[in-house]
Amino acid sequence: MSTMPSVHADALWTIERGISPIIATAIHDGHAVRKDLEGLFALSSDRRLREEDPFTGFISLNVPNRIVFHRSRFEVDLNRSRDGAIYFTPEQAWGLKVWKDSLPSDEVETSLRTHDHYYEVLLAFLKGIERWHGRFVVLDIHSYNYRRAGPAAAPTARAKAPDINIGTSSIDRVHWSYVLDALMNHFRTFEIDGRPLDVRENIVFQGKGEQTRFIHEHFPLTGCAIAVEFKKFFMDEWTGEPDVTVLEKLRGIIASAVPLLEQVLESRR
Repeated sequence: MSTMPSVHADALWTIERGISPIIATAIHDGHAVRKDLEGLFALSSDRRLREEDPFTGFISLNVPNRIVFHRSRFEVDLNRSRDGAIYFTPEQAWGLKVWKDSLPSDEVETSLRTHDHYYEVLLAFLKGIERWHGRFVVLDIHSYNYRRAGPAAAPTARAKAPDINIGTSSIDRVHWSYVLDALMNHFRTFEIDGRPLDVRENIVFQGKGEQTRFIHEHFPLTGCAIAVEFKKFFMDEWTGEPDVTVLEKLRGIIASAVPLLEQVLESRR
């Protein structure tokens, strides 16, 4: 299944700019790693894929402003601070040994330059949207595993695994409650396989990632960055096989949130 336009093998990210104050990012969508690192990994490509967020770029396809990162989080994790953006120890990577040996310092610096440059680009990108629209909303799209015990084992109980986890740790909840409440209520109006979407706040993750923190630091009154974590019910998290029908529905749900959020922002001018 091809879910995204092809990109150059050396591409770091793709940026699309539209006339809207709504932005979507998929910074864990990528699976590629630069050639110099390929022989240094202790992990297989399939094992890395399990901890990445495949198809989140696809889910964001109909948002006017988009950033999709094409490199694996195992090369550099943009959603961690600079000093934690490379997984040196198993404790940083779900108990996984990522590298065969110590990573050479020049490779570390190359990866960290990507982290530095991404945040320079993100800041400039968002400043442009702020100048045009005054305020903006970033949907920071991710996904999470809920069958960690194995493909044949019972999944995480529904009580602990909402379909959509909204992470709000770094958001000024008082200032942005009108946006958050509108988005969560919107998501709850949809069904998947005849069941209403279970949408809850800060259950599995609390939205403590570096990107949302960075946005709220630089745009405290004008930028609302919301971590939107989809449970991987749209794919087999062990084989990587997508459920195309569910993915299309999720893409439509995110697309339909755009005009709603535009109206909500406009209503507070």
